[in-house]
Amino acid sequence: QVQLVESGGGLVQPGGSLRLSCAASGSIFSIYNMGWYRQAPGKQRELVASITNGGSTNYADSVKGRFTISRDNAKNTVYLQMNSLKPEDTAVYYCNADGVALMTRRLDNYWGQGTQVTVSA
Repeated sequence: QVQLVESGGGLVQPGGSLRLSCAASGSIFSIYNMGWYRQAPGKQRELVASITNGGSTNYADSVKGRFTISRDNAKNTVYLQMNSLKPEDTAVYYCNADGVALMTRRLDNYWGQGTQVTVSA
């Protein structure tokens, strides 16, 4: 199986920055698209940013120009650099990946456990 472990969340003041990391581990055959979603209280989970294994990126309009997604394919790790944070960015951030495990040789979608990001003065 493939496990995704996020790190880097926390409390930050408006205008501040945070960097989230998500490492895929386990019996991995290959990792393809990776991305970050977020879910605020009372709201649906939404896509924040995604990146293909070739490096093509996609962003939600609300974070364009402020957030940057990147990845290290050798480490099966995806990052989300978040700058100019706003209170409305407060949410649980989830890592997501499409991957193939060695045992199954099947393309599955995986989720991390989530990391809290709170933007508040």
